[in-house]
Amino acid sequence: MDKDLENTKVVLDVVCGKWKAVILLKLFEGTLRFGEIKRSIPLINHQTLIKQLRELEEDDLISKKSYPVVPPWVEYSLTEYGRSLKPLLNEMVEWGEKHNNKDKDKTPS
Repeated sequence: MDKDLENTKVVLDVVCGKWKAVILLKLFEGTLRFGEIKRSIPLINHQTLIKQLRELEEDDLISKKSYPVVPPWVEYSLTEYGRSLKPLLNEMVEWGEKHNNKDKDKTPS
């Protein structure tokens, strides 16, 4: 496989799980608790959120801090490495907006 394809596949694997980019965008707003992330992305299934957060943590894009209290208090935040994705995610948001508006911008012939 050529290097460009290989590198592109890595980006897609790491950042483009069904909800990963959305979770990362939410965390650019600041540190959030699990419940805050869940409420801010109402369509995400509980188990899917857990899985996506775990994968993002394994890829060192987010960090998880647990506090020894009852009920459990867990916070998620971006790592420095995760913050490096901001330009890429901003481009994805802009492209998505253009894509959603492409048919609206067409004028009838």
